[in-house]
Amino acid sequence: MEPASAGLEKIVIGSLRSVPQSEAPVLAWPLACGSVVAERTRALDFADRVLRVEVSDAGWKHEMQSLAPHYLAALNRYAGQKVERIEFVIRQR
Repeated sequence: MEPASAGLEKIVIGSLRSVPQSEAPVLAWPLACGSVVAERTRALDFADRVLRVEVSDAGWKHEMQSLAPHYLAALNRYAGQKVERIEFVIRQR
């Protein structure tokens, strides 16, 4: 018997692969980073294999950059296409 989490992951991956390619990494961001980080960040857009993610300040930007390889691996697993880089941008006030 397959664990429920594996079945759920297959459903999520299937759903993300049915949306336009430019939207899949944006929609996958909360799954890749987790709920705590997703509450403090916002995926803006995906173009030229770069996902732009808005963060609140320079401290968060630095922290997110150090975790980017982990997030890239998760994004590429969920989104079904190659995300080469995450660009973290500081929210304009």
